[in-house]
Amino acid sequence: MKLITDTFNTNQQASNMNNQQGYIDPIVQRGKRIFDVLFSLFALLFLLPLLPLIAIAIKLDSKGPVFYLQSRLGKAHQGSHPVFNVIKFRTMGTDAEKEGVAMLATRSDPRITRVGKLLRKTRFDETPQFINVLLGQMSVIGPRPERPELTNEIDKKLPFFSERTYQVLPGLTGLAQINQSYLGSVDDIDQKLAFDHAYSLAISEPLTWLKTDCSILVKTVLTVLKCNG
Repeated sequence: MKLITDTFNTNQQASNMNNQQGYIDPIVQRGKRIFDVLFSLFALLFLLPLLPLIAIAIKLDSKGPVFYLQSRLGKAHQGSHPVFNVIKFRTMGTDAEKEGVAMLATRSDPRITRVGKLLRKTRFDETPQFINVLLGQMSVIGPRPERPELTNEIDKKLPFFSERTYQVLPGLTGLAQINQSYLGSVDDIDQKLAFDHAYSLAISEPLTWLKTDCSILVKTVLTVLKCNG
């Protein structure tokens, strides 16, 4: 917890030095956006032949829609947390949250379908989120976007959790995602929070941003190839 608090306090001190522009270098902000657009367009074109096959497999495996929309929190700025709908391939049954209560997904979650297990291992279930990236709601690399209702619950246990996306777009992959898999409960999120705040600090300058994002991207590709998602 001390690591999380110290990291957040450092983040706050950096942001207070320049409230107008923020603590992230404008070069980094522009560079990330250019990379996000180009990479997402390339990825969607490259995956275009595979996406219809995934859609057919989902329909044959279980009843329900191919895509799944879910509310997530976007980039936080001056106390505001915009909400957007993340787009994913459906990996669970349609009654996954029939009680209406938001639940964290675990590695061996019984709600996951057979095709869903494969999609999660390869992380192909996340590929429709490239659309969210093109819309400017997400970045290719950044803290994982969290659900509003779960964020409210986590904030009670871990202060500063909602601030992990302060001036940083949530990402399709990120430092926490490559170091942790699915979490069992909100009690397992303290380390994830430290990773997210550490990432925010690492991308404040151009050189550290390039080094950090390149490392995350390489490890993400290896995770996909090894099916270790």
